[in-house]
Amino acid sequence: MSRPILTIRELRTRAVVVPMERQLHTRIATFDKAPFLLIDLETEEGVTGHAYLFGYLNRGTTYMAAILRDILATTKGQRIAPVDQYTTIEKSLTLAGHQGLATMAASGFDIACWDALSKARGLPLVRQLGGTVQSIRAYNSNGLGLSSPETVAEEAIELLADRNFDAVKVRIGRETLAEDIQTIRAVRKAVGDDVILPTDFNQGLSVSESIHRGQALDQEGVYWIEEPIRYDDLLGYAKITREVKTPIQLGENFYGPKTMADAIRANAGDYMMPDLQRIGGVTGWLRAAALTEAAGIDMSSHLFPEVSCHLLAVTPTRHWLEYVNWAEPVLAEPLELKNGHALIPDRPGTGVEWNEEAVSRYQVEL
Repeated sequence: MSRPILTIRELRTRAVVVPMERQLHTRIATFDKAPFLLIDLETEEGVTGHAYLFGYLNRGTTYMAAILRDILATTKGQRIAPVDQYTTIEKSLTLAGHQGLATMAASGFDIACWDALSKARGLPLVRQLGGTVQSIRAYNSNGLGLSSPETVAEEAIELLADRNFDAVKVRIGRETLAEDIQTIRAVRKAVGDDVILPTDFNQGLSVSESIHRGQALDQEGVYWIEEPIRYDDLLGYAKITREVKTPIQLGENFYGPKTMADAIRANAGDYMMPDLQRIGGVTGWLRAAALTEAAGIDMSSHLFPEVSCHLLAVTPTRHWLEYVNWAEPVLAEPLELKNGHALIPDRPGTGVEWNEEAVSRYQVEL
C-alpha cells in the first residue's frame, strides 16, 4: 500500500469543560469538571486528524491553544511526517524549555498527525504502527478519592461492577497512615481477595513518610504504590524503591522520553506509566516503550484511554491501561470495554471523533 501524502492546511482548537461523573478528591486537588482542548488538524487532501488534551486547569487549554497556533505557523504547508516534525518541534523548544505546556501542545499535534495518517490509509492506529486490533486489560480509575472508608468501599464495588473490572485504583494520602490502612482494609473486605488494588498518593508525601507508609502497605497486598513524592525527585524515588517491597509506579509526569531514561538510570521505580500528552504523543510514547523494553520494565498508561489502548498494543512490556471516562461526553463513539478490557476500535485512526452537539453544549471561550 502506498504511503498517503497529506499536507497540513489548518489547525482548529476548541475548549470544553465537561462535568465528571464522579468527583475525584486527591491529596493535592479535587476535580469535578474536566477541561479539554479539542484539536482538528485539517489537510489539503480533506482528511482531518483529531486529538484532545487535558488542561487540568481551565486556563491550561488557553495556553496550549496559543502554543498550537505557533506550531501551525511553522508546519503549515508541510507534508505530515510525525517523526520528522516531532524532532523539528522539539528543537524549536530548546530555548524556551522542553517541560510543561509546550510539550503537551506538541503532543496533541503529534497525535492528530498520526490520526490523520492512519485515516488516510484506512487503518486503525494500532495497525498503522504494525500491531493488531485486540483487547487491552484495564483498571477502573474513575473514583475512590479521599472520602470515608465506607464510602470508598461502596464506590469500589460499583466501579468493579461497571464492565466487570477486576482491578480498581484507590487514592490514598490521608492525614494519617492509620486512615489509609483503614481505607485499604475496608475496600479489601468489600471486594474480596482476588481484586487488584493499585494505589496512588498523588505526590503528596515526603521521602521519609513514603517509606514509612510504604512499608506498612507491604503488609496489605496492594498492587503498586504510585507517585508518593514529587515526580522530579528521582533520587528520592530510588531510595523509596530500595526500602519498600511493594512495586513503586511513576512516570505520568515525565516530559518526553529523556526524563524516562533518567528515571530508569536512577532505578527510580519498578513500573513506568507515561502520560500521552506529556511523553510526546504517539512518537514520544514509541520511544519511551523502547526504553522500557530495553530495561525490562512493565509500562502502563496514564489517562487518554482511547489512544493509549492502541499504543499499549504495540508496547513490548505493556502492563495496564488506566481507564477514565472523562472525555466520553464529547466523543461520538466512546471507547468500548468488556470484562475489564478495552476493545481497540477496528476503524480508521484512533477512533476519536466529536459529538458536535455535546461539544456545543460544553464549549467555553479560549
